[in-house]
Amino acid sequence: MQYTLVTGGNIVDIVNKKVFPGQILIEDGIIKEVGEKVAAPDGCQVIDVAGNTVLPGLFNCHEHMTMAPDPNPEAVADTDAQMTMKALHHLEQYIETGVTYVRDVGSSHFIDIDIRDAVKSGLVKKAPDMQVSGQCICMTGGHGWNAGGRQADGVDELRKAAREQLRAGADWLKIMATGGVMTRGVEPGSPQLTEEEMRAAIEEGHKVGAKSATHAQGNIGIKNAIRAGIDSVEHGIYLDDEAIELMLKNGTWLVATLCAPYYINKYGIENGIPEYAVRKSKMVIKDHYASFIKAYRAGVKCALGTDSGTPFNSHAGTGNELVLSVGEGLTPLEAIELATINSATMLGVEKELGSIAPGKKAHLAVFAGNPADNIQDILNCVMTIKNGEVLYNKL
Repeated sequence: MQYTLVTGGNIVDIVNKKVFPGQILIEDGIIKEVGEKVAAPDGCQVIDVAGNTVLPGLFNCHEHMTMAPDPNPEAVADTDAQMTMKALHHLEQYIETGVTYVRDVGSSHFIDIDIRDAVKSGLVKKAPDMQVSGQCICMTGGHGWNAGGRQADGVDELRKAAREQLRAGADWLKIMATGGVMTRGVEPGSPQLTEEEMRAAIEEGHKVGAKSATHAQGNIGIKNAIRAGIDSVEHGIYLDDEAIELMLKNGTWLVATLCAPYYINKYGIENGIPEYAVRKSKMVIKDHYASFIKAYRAGVKCALGTDSGTPFNSHAGTGNELVLSVGEGLTPLEAIELATINSATMLGVEKELGSIAPGKKAHLAVFAGNPADNIQDILNCVMTIKNGEVLYNKL
């Protein structure tokens, strides 16, 4: 057996919402014991993280691994090989910022599925664990069509498109309920796929235990998706009381992706972002942030994602979503909860991951300072451990 003792730092117990100085004993990649003082077996490897804080490995539940955060994604025409190489680089960036689990919500040509399988087999090591969705499913000319989306119209075509993703090995289905910011000629508030179309795809996923996520920004499209049985709403820009009540009733998750409009607005046209994207982002950002905090305070289940791969929205920037969440009124511990146990629960891996507890996988992220006290410290990862193995070390 291989034993490792992580010692000298503070530990964030996210379930009980407390921080304490302690030690973590790992046995063959699994957390065996957590406490203020833990006996180390003979021959145990010791990792000293004195002066730093240990969190569960972070999650990013809305990312696009094959997309680089270029100013104008429409202007990029990568080959499959180029997208794959970029994806592997992006996955390293997640590890180097304390992210040990991601959900990819739309990649071209099933590259995400192949990479997931390579990570599972051990062929690719410096990468998070992941769940993936294959191609997003959109209406003809709808949001995402020009980013490798599977265009489909009508109930039968939606059912077939869903079956194609499932046949390829998708864990989730990604369905486009509304227009969006980054597709030319569509508007964020406009409904696209109908309730009936989405229901057909969602039913196919649920038959085999696969969940469905929807890009949903406009209010009508959001409600259509919730009524159709969607598992998670992505972005959720225009949420009214009725939509929130529907989410509470149905147990629907929200992944707000506050980073996406933030960076488009920050860098703007002067840095090469298309005018239409900047215009739409400026139009939605106030409602986007207000909808997130309103839903969170109402008790809607929220997980964390960034929409990394959109303009200037780096795959190394998961921590920025926590910072923005705190800026909207969450406490640092609440933001950490979104990025750990909440996200693990949405993805159905909370029994294995999402908190530091005996019996769970040793996916750990070490940060300088104490993010539970000062959320800015979440931007300074100094070590990442996955399955008990140190994959990144800046100490």
